[in-house]
Amino acid sequence: MAIRIDTSARLTWWEKLYLPQIIQGLAITFRHIFRRKVTMQYPEEKWELPEHYRGIPVLIKDQDERPKCVACFLCEFICPPLAISIEAGELPASNNVEKYPVKFEINMLRCIMCGLCEEVCPEDAIVLSKTFELAGTSREEMIFDKEKLLELGGVRQDPIQKWAQK
Repeated sequence: MAIRIDTSARLTWWEKLYLPQIIQGLAITFRHIFRRKVTMQYPEEKWELPEHYRGIPVLIKDQDERPKCVACFLCEFICPPLAISIEAGELPASNNVEKYPVKFEINMLRCIMCGLCEEVCPEDAIVLSKTFELAGTSREEMIFDKEKLLELGGVRQDPIQKWAQK
């Protein structure tokens, strides 16, 4: 099969010099040189995040300082990159909750912050925080265990109990 070259689109001698393209490139460069710079002094200044920003997933404690997670495995099941791993344990029969997470880990190197874990959680125990600064010196540091996730998530008042107290 022969390749056909369109000879009707030949360059003029002016276009062969590439001068118009060079002048156009320099014009863009000079236009950007005199614009106001957007430079932040990072550790001291930080970006103002949008209201619905999705950062890293964290676990939440209820007002009694207990993890809200009931180890239903829905977040582990729905996670596309398989970043979440859970081991469940049984609680004594005195509680309304039958299971709790003995081990809850999220591999932040795999996590894509998609928010599916937050959407599927029936207890609102896992949420996407506003934290976006992740740094570690090893792979092991980037696997967040239950204690670290609970520390990052903190305590959130249950809206139903908050309403009942009024």
